[in-house]
Amino acid sequence: MLNDSVGGKCIVSGLRVCWASDVGCIREANEDACLASAEENLILVSDGMGGEHAGGLASSLVVQWLPELVAEHVGQLENPDEKDVELGLRDAVLELNHRMRQESSCFGIANKMGATVAMALVRNPQVHLAHMGDSLAFLFRDGKLELLTPDHSVIGILLSRGAITPEQAVGHPMKGQLSRYVGMGGNAGPDLRTVRLRQGDWLLLCTDGLTEHLDPARIEGMLGECDDTEDACRRLIEAARADGGRDNVTVMIAEKAEP
Repeated sequence: MLNDSVGGKCIVSGLRVCWASDVGCIREANEDACLASAEENLILVSDGMGGEHAGGLASSLVVQWLPELVAEHVGQLENPDEKDVELGLRDAVLELNHRMRQESSCFGIANKMGATVAMALVRNPQVHLAHMGDSLAFLFRDGKLELLTPDHSVIGILLSRGAITPEQAVGHPMKGQLSRYVGMGGNAGPDLRTVRLRQGDWLLLCTDGLTEHLDPARIEGMLGECDDTEDACRRLIEAARADGGRDNVTVMIAEKAEP
């Protein structure tokens, strides 16, 4: 788990992974967390929600619990196909959601907590994505940026439906509200997707501290100007801070390198 202004890099199932996490310019504590696990072939980012320090606890629990749940629900499968892996990830996130609700009940209504999650299970060259919230996953390929996961924020849903304009979104009363997150009630589960990476692809996972400040077109342009993933993580964090850094921001980039 990473907190405050930190970063690192490692290899996960043949992908070169680099990450950076920053508290931003306004917040006193970093309630984002991220993980790159070579043992579990797993990368993820999480943004905590809740009163006082509950958000930081929530994101740390996502990082703590999810690897063991993925191992339990996916690692035990024999010769799984794409659908088997996706269903295993769904079950892992559903159990994660249940655990978070139980943990949240210990804090009372005032400190009810939850977290986003954007995760990728790497089975090179395939990457299996599971996602709840407004932490997002993108694919940067041949100079073009593609959003792989839908935005589960209320504002993101309204924008995708054309119900509001980007200008109306800035001061909208529902800003910051999520339609799906880890720890919510009901039966909502994660969105799932599998992509096949090519040599030179970059998989970007980030919390909304990045996308609040940089739209996809600007992220695409900046990635195209970067020498490598480490440079990209640094520059994206700096750009979010330069625009005000109103939230914690975490960026993780995994590069499909030569075999």
